[in-house]
Amino acid sequence: MRKLAAMAAFGFGLIASSSAFAAEKTVTLAVKNMYCAACPHTVKASLLAVPGVTNVVVSVADLTARVTFDDSKADMQSLVKATTNAGYPSEPKS
Repeated sequence: MRKLAAMAAFGFGLIASSSAFAAEKTVTLAVKNMYCAACPHTVKASLLAVPGVTNVVVSVADLTARVTFDDSKADMQSLVKATTNAGYPSEPKS
């Protein structure tokens, strides 16, 4: 019985520790093909559909999207893929 309890505690510890390593990140993407007032809405919707994304601010004037996300659920590749699939290729802004 003790062995079972110890194994259960270890398992719960692993589950809890994986979320403990998650961090909120904010990145800025340079987004191409945004020419009208509707474009930012499409870019924002595509990014918000990525699991882990919590906030998106899109600027058509600057051709950028500032994205806040949980790095245990999303990564730069998934963000770029989302905008590209929506017709707006992007890349990390340097």
